[in-house]
Amino acid sequence: MSLGKTWFLNERRKLMWNMPTVEELAKIPKFYSSEEVPLKEKMIYMHFFIGSCDWYAAEYSPEERCFFGFAILNDDYEMAEWGYFSLDELSTLKVKFIEVDKDCHWTPKKACEIERICIAQGWEKGKLEACKAN
Repeated sequence: MSLGKTWFLNERRKLMWNMPTVEELAKIPKFYSSEEVPLKEKMIYMHFFIGSCDWYAAEYSPEERCFFGFAILNDDYEMAEWGYFSLDELSTLKVKFIEVDKDCHWTPKKACEIERICIAQGWEKGKLEACKAN
């Protein structure tokens, strides 16, 4: 391994204390594998957060080290959206001494079972309950 790559890996490890393992990332479906699944039904396999920002991962590309999922930044539900976000960028985000964390207590669940996503998407409570019943 080159000195540059070793330095990069060591620097990255310093920033996110609970970086997802290769094994954890392997459990997340690959890009486009759930393309036909309605957004409400998409499984969210991993959750990252810092302050009032949340990233919910539904798919992952190991080659690109990138997720597809839902992001809510600064509690701005109007601008929250489905899209792509980089693991490497998440792992380097830091506000003073606070860094992005992987939610260690997260269990996979459908998007419609996550209150913050439901609020941002404007999904009605009745539909949320129907999702939970499935």
